[in-house]
Amino acid sequence: MLLYIVRHGDPDYKNDCLTERGRAQAEAVGKRIAASGINEIYSSPMGRAKETAEPAARLLGLDIKIEDWSHEVKDERLTPFPDGVRKSISFIQNTYYRRNGNINLDFDHSFECDGFSESGMKKAYEFISENGRDFLERLGYREENGIYRILRENNDKVALFCHSVMGRTFLSYLLHIPMHLMWAGFQVTHTGVTIIEFKNNPDGITAPKCLTFSDMSHLYAEGLDMIHGNDVEL
Repeated sequence: MLLYIVRHGDPDYKNDCLTERGRAQAEAVGKRIAASGINEIYSSPMGRAKETAEPAARLLGLDIKIEDWSHEVKDERLTPFPDGVRKSISFIQNTYYRRNGNINLDFDHSFECDGFSESGMKKAYEFISENGRDFLERLGYREENGIYRILRENNDKVALFCHSVMGRTFLSYLLHIPMHLMWAGFQVTHTGVTIIEFKNNPDGITAPKCLTFSDMSHLYAEGLDMIHGNDVEL
């Protein structure tokens, strides 16, 4: 199975929809998803994600299946570190996540990192990992101590349209990357496509492998701007 994790297009956060730029991005990624031969389309319940998924669903003649757990992380991502002002963990200078030995914190101690320790991201991670585990089991892969039992061979290509904080948290779980290092070193672009492979190995077990991260070649193909922005996350 190939799992395509797609961030929504350029948003109007106030109205939870896409801007004109975002709609053009959604059409572009829709063509890319359709050309990839996606078999199932899932989406966050939030408007900007569903609107991004719509062109792909239209082109493929598929229904959009809503995964309620994949909504964007809200208050849990806010931290008063380092100046007492509540802000997203994404807007802290990334050096804080590496300094004073933070870079050496392992997966189990990731939430002790400056910034994360003052936030509710541990709770958000637990929610997303638990529900993400159930989602993957429904697709045929059951997690067992870091590897996945193949319950049924799934050769589908599945797309999940979601969000920046939610998506990176899910990837942290899938790839076992400590959360603070995911935030220190990775950002996703609007309609960026990340592809995770679950190879159907003959011994009946598998593990997720990242084939591409936040790819936006579809924007280039359609002559759209490829601006990398760390926009406000609401």
